[in-house]
Amino acid sequence: MKNKKRRPIVLADRDGTLIRDVPYLSRLEDITLLPGVAEALRQLNRRQIPVAMVTNQSGVARGYFPESFVLESHARLMELLAGEDAAIQGLYYCPHLSPEDSHPVSEASLARYRKACSCRKPEPELVFRALYDLGGDPDRSAVIGDADRDILAGFSAGVKLGYRIVGGEAGSSTVPSSFQVSSFAEGVERFLTWLDGGDARGF
Repeated sequence: MKNKKRRPIVLADRDGTLIRDVPYLSRLEDITLLPGVAEALRQLNRRQIPVAMVTNQSGVARGYFPESFVLESHARLMELLAGEDAAIQGLYYCPHLSPEDSHPVSEASLARYRKACSCRKPEPELVFRALYDLGGDPDRSAVIGDADRDILAGFSAGVKLGYRIVGGEAGSSTVPSSFQVSSFAEGVERFLTWLDGGDARGF
């Protein structure tokens, strides 16, 4: 990092944040951008603020789809974004599942995915990787996701801000209500407002 100029970046979850949340997504045709995502990414792209997608994909360890499908799904996502003149600069995922999880795995080939890793959110390894790869300054960056584990992973890596997307279950989040948002787009707007000298909690 010494030779890189640190800059603000946005770390985004995938399912329920950038694309429609389909439990254990396993079909490319089910990948759908959420409203406002493309425009929010274009805003960040125009300001040359890199975006890293950081996602848990334990469906690999559970045997629902192969790791190759995760790569295919991310290629499809990038294709959809390119069609909207938007881009993500970094893609990071964790395919693992803790050995303590009660989900049975019968295929020996999946055993290597059953491990206590440091990359499954709320663990911070993927966030650290993204910050390093993209030259991110944690004091001027933000994480946006639809689960508390997304925010906790960012905070554990020293990221300054976290915006938690909530629906009707706002009360179930441990993230303060002033940092809860209705969408990725709102999280981006609040972050940009803060970068420009405004209040991180809102407009």
